[in-house]
Amino acid sequence: MAAEESADVDGAGVAEKLDAVRADLADREGVLVAFSGGVDSSVVAALAHDALGEDAVACTAKSETLPAEELTDANRVADEIGIRHEIAEFSELQSDEFVQNDEERCYHCRSMRLSAMYDRARELGIDIVCDGTNASDPGEGHRPGLRAVEELNAYSPLLEHGVTKPEVREIAREYDLSVADKPSMACLSSRIPTGLEVTEAKLNRVEKAERILRTWGFEQFRVRDHDGLARIEVGEDELDAALDPDFVTAAREHIQDAGFDHVTLDLHGYQTGSVSPDGESDEDDEPLVEDVFSTDYPTGGD
Repeated sequence: MAAEESADVDGAGVAEKLDAVRADLADREGVLVAFSGGVDSSVVAALAHDALGEDAVACTAKSETLPAEELTDANRVADEIGIRHEIAEFSELQSDEFVQNDEERCYHCRSMRLSAMYDRARELGIDIVCDGTNASDPGEGHRPGLRAVEELNAYSPLLEHGVTKPEVREIAREYDLSVADKPSMACLSSRIPTGLEVTEAKLNRVEKAERILRTWGFEQFRVRDHDGLARIEVGEDELDAALDPDFVTAAREHIQDAGFDHVTLDLHGYQTGSVSPDGESDEDDEPLVEDVFSTDYPTGGD
């Protein structure tokens, strides 16, 4: 979990914000929540369901950049909350602006996703689309997606009422949501460095590679696709596990089978935005990449 999320939370302050958000939502005739199944959108969905009951709908945008496991999680969490769950399908790869993957990729992505949300909301007779932007988001590095939220006039109740990321997680615990401590999970296109074209083949091999890390029990991870070179990032507290000889062997074999030419481990560990402009890394240069999978490691046999 990021350092800024470990700050102390004022319980009384959170309670006041919760009351304000619920009262605000209760004044609406109905809302559709842009629902990824992550902690932010799950908290908004829970609050909306509390305030509006059946007049609140959660909607997940399904496209090539959404990992199958994330859609499964979204279905499960919607069931936990008890909110109606809709799926809106669209294709980001139909947008040339998105595919070229410049520094505005997240803007194009968010614009398309929210447009899909508004289309579904209109079909359901709902005027308001909510998203999970919280009060900590605007200060977190390069966030072009937030411009799309403003331009399309999506309503961000957590941002509006000053609910920070640590407070979001505290609220999720109060609701006993299984995603309360879930790490952030950006769409698959965020694994492709800015300037390299986004293709379905790249998205598919990233998804397959990350499924391997998930199967091995890693919690905070990314597989960055450097045009055929897989750069694995894991949380600093999981680096030892990534150097385990058994995992080294599995990663080398299975990630290459997924379509990569080479497999590497980033010794800096997981860093948000490490392939994006103005990312949150403390380093000005590219993170150190060490090819730890180029050698056969002993596995305990003769």
